[in-house]
Amino acid sequence: MGARASQPYEIKERIDGKTVIVTGCNTGIGKPTAQEFYRVGGRVIMACRDVSKAEKAADEIRKEVELSFPHDKAGKLIVKKLDLSSLESIRNFVDDLNDSEDQINILVNNAGVMSPTRKTTADGFELTFGTNYLGHFYLTLLLLPKILASAPARIVNVSSLAYEYGRIHWDDLSLERHYGMFTAYSQSKLANILFTRELASRLDGSGVTAYAVHPGMVPTELTRFTDKYYILTTVKKSLSQLWSRVHTNVLEGAATSLYCALDESTATESGFYYRDCARKELAPNALSEEDAKKLWDLSLKLVGLEEFHVKDNKADGLRIIAA
Repeated sequence: MGARASQPYEIKERIDGKTVIVTGCNTGIGKPTAQEFYRVGGRVIMACRDVSKAEKAADEIRKEVELSFPHDKAGKLIVKKLDLSSLESIRNFVDDLNDSEDQINILVNNAGVMSPTRKTTADGFELTFGTNYLGHFYLTLLLLPKILASAPARIVNVSSLAYEYGRIHWDDLSLERHYGMFTAYSQSKLANILFTRELASRLDGSGVTAYAVHPGMVPTELTRFTDKYYILTTVKKSLSQLWSRVHTNVLEGAATSLYCALDESTATESGFYYRDCARKELAPNALSEEDAKKLWDLSLKLVGLEEFHVKDNKADGLRIIAA
C-alpha cells in the first residue's frame, strides 16, 4: 500500500552510500525530491540547466535540512550542468559522471518545460518533446551501463495526467504543422510512459526497474516560457479539467517519485504508472506495445544511437544501446 493521496512520502530507511541523479531540481517538484534524498544520506547530483540557480537551491536545501535534522547525518549535494535540450550537453554530463561517479543507484528524470509557441532544441527537435522526453531518453540510455553495474537500481520518469489527452504524432512528431502547447506537452508525457514500459521490458531480469509517475498538478516553473497573459487565457482553459482533478504542493508532488525510487513494495515492480503513491491503470492510448517499440526505435535514430547486446553476470544477453 502506498501513502495516502496528497500527503508527503515518509522515507523509512536511510540511503547512505547511494548515488542519486535528479534532473531539473533547482525548483518545483525536483527541489524537494533532491532534498529528501539528501536528508536521508544520499549523494545527490543536481542536474540542472542553470548552474547558478542550482547552487542557490542547494544552499537553500542545506539550510532547510540543518533546521530540522542533524547536518552530519545528511548526504551530499553536487551541482552539475545538464541542458536536456542539447544532446551535446547530455553527452558532456554523462562523460563527467563516468569520470567522477562509481555508481548510479537512482535516476529521477524530473525536468520539464511547456512552451506556448513552437520552439526547437539545439538539435532541431520541438522543444517540449525534445526536452521532456527525448533528452531524458538519451540521458537514460547513455547512463544505462553504469546503472546496470549498480543494480539493484531504479529509474523514475516523471510523466503527467496530461498523457491521457495525448497521442504520438507519427507523421509530424515535431508538430511543425499543428503546434499547440498542450498538444506538445501531452505528447511528451505520453512518450514518457511508452518509454518507461519499453525500457522495463528490455531491462527485465537485470535488477534495474523503471517507473512512470504523475506528481499531481503542482505550481512550478513549468510554464517559464509562457507570458502571464497566455497563462491567464489559453493555459487556464486547457488545464482547468486536469487542475480540478489533482492539485498538490511541491512536497506532496515529490511523494510519488520518492515512493517509486525508495519504497520496498515497488522494488520488484517495473514498467507501471503511479499516482498518489499507488499503481494506477493506464488509459488505452498508453497500452500499445507496438507504439512503445516504434517510439523506442524512432528515438534511437533521432539521437543517433544503435543497439548492441551486452553479456555480463547480471543480465546475459540484455539488449541496451551505446553510441
